[in-house]
Amino acid sequence: MDRRSILKKGLTATAAVGAAALSAPALSQGRQEWRMVTTWPKNFPGLGVGAENLAKRITTMSGGRLSVKVFSAGELVPPLQALDAVINGSAEMSHGAAYYWQNKNVGLSFFTGVPYGMTSREHAAWVRFLGGQQIWDEIYDQFGVQGFLSGDTGTQAGGWFRKEIKTVADLKGLRFRTPGLGGQVWAKLGASVTNLAAGEIFQALQAGTLDAAEFVGPYNDLALGFYQIAKNYYMPSFIEPGLATEAVVSKSKFRALPADLQEIVRSACQAEYDNVASDMYANDPRALQTLVDKHGVKVLRFSDEILKAGAEASAEVLAGVRSSDNALAKKTAESFVAALTLLRTRADITDSPYLVAREKFFKFK
Repeated sequence: MDRRSILKKGLTATAAVGAAALSAPALSQGRQEWRMVTTWPKNFPGLGVGAENLAKRITTMSGGRLSVKVFSAGELVPPLQALDAVINGSAEMSHGAAYYWQNKNVGLSFFTGVPYGMTSREHAAWVRFLGGQQIWDEIYDQFGVQGFLSGDTGTQAGGWFRKEIKTVADLKGLRFRTPGLGGQVWAKLGASVTNLAAGEIFQALQAGTLDAAEFVGPYNDLALGFYQIAKNYYMPSFIEPGLATEAVVSKSKFRALPADLQEIVRSACQAEYDNVASDMYANDPRALQTLVDKHGVKVLRFSDEILKAGAEASAEVLAGVRSSDNALAKKTAESFVAALTLLRTRADITDSPYLVAREKFFKFK
């Protein structure tokens, strides 16, 4: 599916749809309907489809007792106002990425991804088994909502650049779309950073208001058409090593559900988190092959100079959160660091050596 088709479907909304959506959820014979607003264009590969699949899982698993109607980016609210729609009650559920809301509490960024931080598997282990979910709940309690992991992109691409970048000096003044703590890292490296929703990035690149942009990886980036503007594709990212998306629900509406429906929401989110991971892992390599073979994209790696400077900047950003006056953000950062210190021993002792050995010794003829 081409970029225009996706964005046309994802960003077109009518007044009639908006008016109908703002009415109260349907309630009849013990059945209810929730509205899910998302940050993604309609039918967007991986992430947008993941939101649709999550809604279908909840509706099917509940036998229709709890149905979820999905509103893609712009259909009910602007994409980067999805969480606010749940907070103010105009929707019961949202689907996005927690680092989009770091202005509410910088600790939320840790539940999407941290520069030079955890891989996807490590991140899920922290949230599910090492106290991450409990701290996430504390942050969102302030806003009357509940967050769940809902999707996993794996390690992302580093971004699309009009010109090759080889040194830190090449980054000075670079107008770059990238969000979260990673945006703070790139700013420390000299870039001028902004955040835009998925459907707004191509136009900014085309208009020349951006010199570079990163979003997710080949599967999504092919659909968004960035290759039409920039041909230098840097991989992998050092700021998003294992990005997670989130589903957020109104806490009062969630607690009002019977226990079995609450468990359905939890289980559906966990199932779709894993399903999106497999979808991305299967389709990123195929999309990358198309980008290279059909569209002439050049795949590059960041230089050691940039990687080292990025690591130093990442440590500074993390240290800043750990020493901040924001008690919950500090608590989140301390928990994250403790979990990463533990979990990376498995990667360092088991996973990384195996991948090195496979690359070095095991080749198909």
